[in-house]
Amino acid sequence: MQSLAKLSSLLFIFLSINAYATNGYFQHGYGVKAQGMGGVGIALPQDALAAATNPAGMGFIGNRYDLGVNIFRPEREAEISGNASPSNNRVNDGNDSEFFLIPEFGYNKVLSDKYTVGLSVYSNGGMNTNYKDGVSLFGTPSAGVDLKQIFFTPSVTFKPEPNQSFGVAINFAYQSFQAKGLDNFANTTYSNSPSNVYDNGHDHSYGAGVKVGWMGKVTERLTLGATYHSKTYMSKLDKYAGLFAEGGDFDIPASYGLGLSFQATPDLTLAFDYQRIEYSDIKSVNNPLVPNLTSSKLGKADGAGFGWRDIDVFKIGFNYQWNDKLTLRGGYNHNSQPIPSSETFFNILAPGVIKDHLSLGFTYKITEDRELTLAYTHAFKEDVKGSGSIPAGFGGGEVDLEMYQNSLGVAYGVAF
Repeated sequence: MQSLAKLSSLLFIFLSINAYATNGYFQHGYGVKAQGMGGVGIALPQDALAAATNPAGMGFIGNRYDLGVNIFRPEREAEISGNASPSNNRVNDGNDSEFFLIPEFGYNKVLSDKYTVGLSVYSNGGMNTNYKDGVSLFGTPSAGVDLKQIFFTPSVTFKPEPNQSFGVAINFAYQSFQAKGLDNFANTTYSNSPSNVYDNGHDHSYGAGVKVGWMGKVTERLTLGATYHSKTYMSKLDKYAGLFAEGGDFDIPASYGLGLSFQATPDLTLAFDYQRIEYSDIKSVNNPLVPNLTSSKLGKADGAGFGWRDIDVFKIGFNYQWNDKLTLRGGYNHNSQPIPSSETFFNILAPGVIKDHLSLGFTYKITEDRELTLAYTHAFKEDVKGSGSIPAGFGGGEVDLEMYQNSLGVAYGVAF
């Protein structure tokens, strides 16, 4: 297990170029199999990434390891209109960085009929924009931000009986952030620390949280699950202490969820998940732009943020065993809108407006213990039209955000 942990670390160091997520800045699902079913997994573990969703699921997957990567392409733009300076009224294209790699790795070992240990390695993103021609209201050309969040999640499960599993995991997290092209905020009018707003390269932070979960086969055909993920407390991004509230604080929000899976026929399994993500507990994410931008200063506890709200996520998917070698999957994922119409200006940097996703996937058994999985997800075009979004000090007017996404995941799994 130690050598596999080292391998997973190296994979993320060398492959984690960028990440961009879809339920706000959480991925719509963890593990390529789950992604092919709309992200369901609280009551339907399918691979060694199960601890990312519900650590109790690792108690039902046996000895295995999984290695995968998601090739992700978001399309995002921000249109400014009605500004006092006509030169600012244009469509801003944030797609100078087009493709993103999101790797994943998982390992699980059965110690006895009651205990398992495992490791799941995965990532989040969601604030990745690159405006090659800049955003004139922000400052110099080539504006944007780059956020990476990588999780190393060792887990333990306990099965008091064969059909019940309790799991606990530690969420060790690494975070990297960079901002550029924000000249107009880097002054004493708007920031508590103007030299720590932008163009300071990548800063890094580290932290940890806890995950707990339960999964139980309550009947021969019905399985239920529940999970809670605490806030992941991160060290501060000191190089951006003049941008993020609380002096560069950027913790990762808590979430919780319920799930069920139902074996409708011997070959067909249906699954449903509900998840709640608590963005409002993170001041740098939740604080509104107005009036905070003028009533306080960036970097202070009540400094302006991105104005994101808590979201509810609903996932539904199916898994159909076509024959001994081929399993087909599909799913749908919907979340409430995290970005209010009043908060579109600052979210030019992080236009995470996506709400609806449709997924398809399959697994092909190469041999009895080796398999290849593919999943495709399309996130439908979504826009949020600004309403009172640009402060008067920046000339007023509105920002309309728009985004759609495509992703293709591939994974290789081995049972042993």
